[in-house]
Amino acid sequence: MGSNYDKFPVVPVKGYETACLAGWKAIGNEILEKARKLGVKKAIIVVECYHGVNDKELVPALMAALRPSLFLNTRDTYLSEAAIDALTFPDVTDDRIFGFMTRLSINRFFDHGKLETARQQLAGLESGIAVVYGAGASFLAQEWNLLVFADMARWETQLRMRRQEVANLGAYNYGQDFARQYKRAYFVDWRVCDRIKRQLLPQCDYLLDTNQPGHPRLISREALFAGLQQAAHRPFRVAPFFDPGPWGGQWMKEVCNLDPSAPNYAWCFDCVPEENSLLLGFGSNTVEIPAQNLVFFEPKALLGGPVYSRFGPEFPIRFDFLDTMGGGNLSLQVHPLTEYIQEHFGMHYTQDESYYLLEAGEDALVYLGLREGADPEAMIRELEAAQNGGAPFDADRFVEKWPVKKHDHVLIPAGTVHCSGKNSMVLEISATPYIFTFKLWDWGRLGLDGKPRPINIGHGKKVIQWDRDTSWTRRNLINRIEPIADGDGWREEKTGLHELEFIETRRHWFTRTVHHHTGDGVNVLNLVEGREAIVESPTGAFDPFVVHYAETFILPAAVGEYTIRPWGESEGKECATIKAFVRT
Repeated sequence: MGSNYDKFPVVPVKGYETACLAGWKAIGNEILEKARKLGVKKAIIVVECYHGVNDKELVPALMAALRPSLFLNTRDTYLSEAAIDALTFPDVTDDRIFGFMTRLSINRFFDHGKLETARQQLAGLESGIAVVYGAGASFLAQEWNLLVFADMARWETQLRMRRQEVANLGAYNYGQDFARQYKRAYFVDWRVCDRIKRQLLPQCDYLLDTNQPGHPRLISREALFAGLQQAAHRPFRVAPFFDPGPWGGQWMKEVCNLDPSAPNYAWCFDCVPEENSLLLGFGSNTVEIPAQNLVFFEPKALLGGPVYSRFGPEFPIRFDFLDTMGGGNLSLQVHPLTEYIQEHFGMHYTQDESYYLLEAGEDALVYLGLREGADPEAMIRELEAAQNGGAPFDADRFVEKWPVKKHDHVLIPAGTVHCSGKNSMVLEISATPYIFTFKLWDWGRLGLDGKPRPINIGHGKKVIQWDRDTSWTRRNLINRIEPIADGDGWREEKTGLHELEFIETRRHWFTRTVHHHTGDGVNVLNLVEGREAIVESPTGAFDPFVVHYAETFILPAAVGEYTIRPWGESEGKECATIKAFVRT
């Protein structure tokens, strides 16, 4: 039976079917006509750019399309690269993986002498079109007649970094190690650009999508915010992305219809709005925007009042896939405690998580918790010796192993040593700050780049909870499944997470309709059994929404009541969903 997994889920924007313009010619004509209608002698057009936009495409295209009398690029008015390196170093640090969430704003990146010269050039232009371009263009111009916001998806930015097509903000480090580029983007560039975005997107005249090279798309502010408002009041999916890894497996190739010639696929981010994109459909055109835009500008409708008041404009629940079917063990790891992540990295909550087994081989297992009587000093000593070229670390001596099977649910509160073993297909349900993983041992492997993968024993040993031994783990973390309710053709079970974690999960088995309610909080679900199911509104508040096996989907808090039942190929058969929400 072939795959029915949708890799490009689109949210159609009703009433705006003709609102998208495609191609540089049409885009240029639209902006020029809009400028002409302003009736001004000098038109200042600001093109504010998110990090990752490819200047080598946009600058020539805008020059050709708009034919400006003056073109100012913010890059030419920044501090020197060395000065920006010094400015960002306290947040970037010299650690290969970890930094600190920056408090910098874009104004700190400018050389004030160069900035003043550029502003004088702008003021001195008496007529024609002036284009001010780049990250911080609005700060340079201060006033404008038209504002275009060139947004960029973070996954596409990462791919461009790997291809050495883009550099960090204010830098020319195109050939730098990807891990270091990504870290600087994560801790600095994206935070700086998000501050600009949250201020300017509600003021922009247009949003420009150049995620697909050579195929730009332009929509108005009204069309953009109509799309966000509609998405926040209906079920939707974000666009998943897939990546290989040194331990990657083969399961997703078939189930998610991926390239069969690829060596493996290790990860799929199926619901990480900070990284995933949201695809908005305008008739036959699709506009790709960061899903984070929805969190920024529809936070209460999406998250619900209690979740929004607790987390702010952040999406706190993450669903992703970890595929080791035919692959190897994940790295042995531990996540920081809340106090530790706040003190060391500027995050206000940590990565509590769980493993839900979508599939498991006969030999599948997870490493979880410590063995009874494990000696902390001996374990750290042997980990450090292994990392320094000594004998391989004997994980079986210190860490407990648990056999797992399909539909098991293993809970992993922060501070618990863990990893998934080979021949497992894990749906990871967790809090969102995914980058903060302290690897303790990686089985002596190299990364796909041929370099040793970063190990973080120094951080890890400070957060391991040594009392989480075999008996504690058995009582608290393995298949804590409790019946909750049942009805005509359905039953509900509580499957976690641990009382130390803020996420609750419920599993529903059903052959008929199940009634749900968001309870003024965002719901994230995955169809973990069955070919397809349909999500419907009892009041007709949204169009019926079909989901397929292994797809993660989001029910915004504003939806309220909804139902799920088997659909199509699954009618008359038993299906199951796993649902996550924030405990309130």
